[in-house]
Amino acid sequence: QLVESGGGLVQPGGSLRLSCAASGSGFKIYAMGWYRQAPGKQRRLVATITSAGDINYADAVKGRFTISRDNAKNTMYLQMNSLEPADTAVYYCNADVDYGVGIVEYWAQGTQVTVAS
Repeated sequence: QLVESGGGLVQPGGSLRLSCAASGSGFKIYAMGWYRQAPGKQRRLVATITSAGDINYADAVKGRFTISRDNAKNTMYLQMNSLEPADTAVYYCNADVDYGVGIVEYWAQGTQVTVAS
């Protein structure tokens, strides 16, 4: 199970940090990522990070967002700086996890990020 935290309301130019923690034991996490879905739009990639630390960002967030993970804590983060109203969306955490029966893709419940003055 993936549990997100850290969403909320922030003014333009502000910052937020999202967290995504995997619960349970005896598992291995492979690639993880953040996606977002704005009202009336499709869910889109924000950033991904592999277990080796290879990172990919969507062009819209490059230079403003930073993805990271703490493998010892089974937790991923998204530091969002210089937020813009266009960043308003529900943000979803995603991870490929093997609980010993093969790799399965998991999604968290989503957390709302609203950027408004």
